[in-house]
Amino acid sequence: MKKERRYGAGGDRGREGDRAGANVPRMTTALITGSTAGIGAAFARRLAGRGHNLVLVARDTERLRSQATELHDRHGIEAEVLTADLSSDAGIAAVEKRLADPHHPVELLVNNAGFGNKGRYLEVPLADELTMLKVHCEAVLRLTSAAAGPMRERGRGGIVNVASVAAFVPRGTYGASKAWVVQFTQGAAKDLSGSGVRLMALCPGFVRTEFHERAGMGTGNIPGWMWLDADKLVTSALDDLARGKTVSVPDARYKALMGLVKLAPRGLLGEATARTGRSYGPN
Repeated sequence: MKKERRYGAGGDRGREGDRAGANVPRMTTALITGSTAGIGAAFARRLAGRGHNLVLVARDTERLRSQATELHDRHGIEAEVLTADLSSDAGIAAVEKRLADPHHPVELLVNNAGFGNKGRYLEVPLADELTMLKVHCEAVLRLTSAAAGPMRERGRGGIVNVASVAAFVPRGTYGASKAWVVQFTQGAAKDLSGSGVRLMALCPGFVRTEFHERAGMGTGNIPGWMWLDADKLVTSALDDLARGKTVSVPDARYKALMGLVKLAPRGLLGEATARTGRSYGPN
């Protein structure tokens, strides 16, 4: 795992940084896993625009370098590159070490890294299922713990754990792992209440990212109205974090759908999601 030099510091933040973020606690440095695409990239753009320095974490060093340079050049922020594979102990440990650095504290952690497996239970190799649990659960637990301890000592900080609306319906290993993220985050938020550390599980629906393509999942049968814009989603999520919410379901459409989910029989939900799960899954 490799930590690289920071890309610039200071300078003009640009118009976006000057006018954004009135309702969000100002953070010095934010660390984002899975930062090079999709929701992670949207968090990086929004936070850089608000003047936050960044630690960008992903597996692809060249994409990280390109992202760091672009964000620095556009917003004048300091962007640090950390290449790490969160499906490995070494990768998780590298990010834990960075989060624990007392000389360069991280005041906002976004646990965004994740992926999907195409196929129903027993169709997906067990090794792939275990890798998913490593990234979605173990990495989230370890990185949240690495960040929350120093944040509690400083009396401030925020942690966003990206889950999914799939956490609320029967969705195999993917949904189960995201349900764990939601329950863990809510429990940790309760335990840290009054410490100055805010924790929130972000539960988006379908977002146009690389998620489905990487898993080989088709998206042609997803209605257009179900797709969310990643940048708008992130703005809503940061607002919810500032309000002290522990679970964020961005967009009124998905709030309404989740209300219906609570009323529908679980057997019916299981049958419906099993059919759709063969071809796609929410991010």
